[in-house]
Amino acid sequence: MPAQRDNSFKIYLRLLRYVKPYKRFLTGSIISTIFFSLFSGASIYLTIPLLDTLFNQGTPQPLTITATSGFLEHLKANAANLFNSFVFGGTKSEALFKICFIIVVSFFLKNVFGYAQAYLMAFVEQGLMRDIRNDLYKKLQELSIGYFTNERTGTLISRITNDVTVINSGISASFVTMVRDPLMIIVFLIIAVSISWRLTLIAFLVTPFAIVIISRIGMRLYKESDVSQRRMADITSVLQETISGMKIVRAFGMENFEIRRFEDHTKSYFRSLLKITQIRNLASPITEFLSVLAGGVIIYYGGMQVLQSGALSPSAFMGFLFAIFQIMPPAKELTTVSNRIQESAAAGKRIFDVLDEEGQLPERPGAAELVGFQDEIRFEGVWFSYPRSRIGELKLPNGGYVLRNIEFSVVKGEVLAIVGPSGGGKSTLIDLIPRFYDPVRGAIFIDGFDLRAVTTKSLRAQIGIVSQETILFNDTVRSNIAYGLSDCPFERIVEAARGANAHEFISQLPEGYDAVIGERGTKLSGGQRQRISIARALLKNPPIMILDEATSALDSESELLVQEAIERLMKNRTSIVIAHRLSTIKNADRILVVNDGEIVQRGRHQELLRQRGGIYKRLYEMQFSD
Repeated sequence: MPAQRDNSFKIYLRLLRYVKPYKRFLTGSIISTIFFSLFSGASIYLTIPLLDTLFNQGTPQPLTITATSGFLEHLKANAANLFNSFVFGGTKSEALFKICFIIVVSFFLKNVFGYAQAYLMAFVEQGLMRDIRNDLYKKLQELSIGYFTNERTGTLISRITNDVTVINSGISASFVTMVRDPLMIIVFLIIAVSISWRLTLIAFLVTPFAIVIISRIGMRLYKESDVSQRRMADITSVLQETISGMKIVRAFGMENFEIRRFEDHTKSYFRSLLKITQIRNLASPITEFLSVLAGGVIIYYGGMQVLQSGALSPSAFMGFLFAIFQIMPPAKELTTVSNRIQESAAAGKRIFDVLDEEGQLPERPGAAELVGFQDEIRFEGVWFSYPRSRIGELKLPNGGYVLRNIEFSVVKGEVLAIVGPSGGGKSTLIDLIPRFYDPVRGAIFIDGFDLRAVTTKSLRAQIGIVSQETILFNDTVRSNIAYGLSDCPFERIVEAARGANAHEFISQLPEGYDAVIGERGTKLSGGQRQRISIARALLKNPPIMILDEATSALDSESELLVQEAIERLMKNRTSIVIAHRLSTIKNADRILVVNDGEIVQRGRHQELLRQRGGIYKRLYEMQFSD
């Protein structure tokens, strides 16, 4: 338990570092809080002379100062005498007017400073949430592709949305509740002590019991809050998966299954929220009951002093009760601070799990900038296996290696085709070229540089990728083609679209190049999406082009248009092509046949067809058996 408390405390301190850029606003909020507390105390304390005036208690007698009086007694007596001489210096009607005027001014200033405190603190809280979300999103852009194969999209979305919101509650606890409420308690406590220290002592006998109870509740809340946020991440994941795969859900008639699955997750989240509510809400009623118990004793004891001994005037006793009961709300609020901080720390742990993740594959110190592509790409003895976290407990053949002893080269201007049965390692092989992953053995060279010795950004600037799964954004056609290129001339965009056989269908859209194409380009057909993707690659104009089964999911007409666009795209470029349809690679300069993670054949189309019993000949005969 102490270790858990220390860990959550360290996480919370790390979260507070995000407050540093807003220290001026925070300081203004704290100053406003101080004045808010002072004027709140003044507005309550003024009820005593008001009651004295209304119930004919007479003008208060001046407080005497003796030689043995201390500094605080001098200060209290002088302030009281000055106030009484100002308020009660005239008739009772005049005194009543002065008191009412001072009360109105006190409440007005209290609310002015209350507003200022709330606005400035909101600026800090919202700015902090914005900064954390920005850091998380920036980190997602830096993480390696392998990270996203292990994490669900919904879980990451939940951390950026829900977890950051939970953190805000904890930060508010630190700089609002922990500043404003203690000040309020101190102000009203001073008022209470100045009236009767004995009654005040009775009122605070309850404090140690409340502290013990709240600390125990906070530890349980830390655990349950973590569980609750995980349940919310599950809901977000199911929602994201279902919406993106709605066609498949409808096609297979799985609506009821998905409804039940979603309801199971919301039921789990519902239960975890109830548990958190049960734990969190224990603190307030326990504290309130103990406070009321103490209050009952105070009212009895103070009432006896008024009725019998005359040690307290009725107006002073009423002022004391007002002050004590004004202490209760901030005291109750303080009891929730520990719980809110524990919840915030639990959310912070999940956020820092992402922020502390290793980013892109590491670059060597002093990595070179790759300028253009001059010579060749060369694989030397490359072996590759995915991290254990991705493959889990699967028992893969060949010791878990997806690629084994891969050796080949692609010279500038050459068209290299890679074919083979599904699952043989083709896509993994080309993923190594833009350095989405690093080989576990061997090395890949570009113009004589090991890929690990050049900057990733400069490497990828030389490469364009067109894949079977076309990724487009919910934006205009123009923006999707010019993705990553700011202030690109419209003429260049049109030229790229013409080269991709896309200009004709784009011109027929209601808004042409300014038409919004929907999430992932859902308003376009598969062939149209692919041609937009090719236009994007043409506009980037990279010297190296990777095409991963770019025509495998298209009908014959679309395939013909896309194939023409691809031929233009490959012209005067070094191209690496993966294709299931062997008719598209007949004219490749060289073909590699990859099976079970190894290169089993290599040569030109006609050479491979002459190799009897070869995989290439078998694949070709299967496709063209007619």
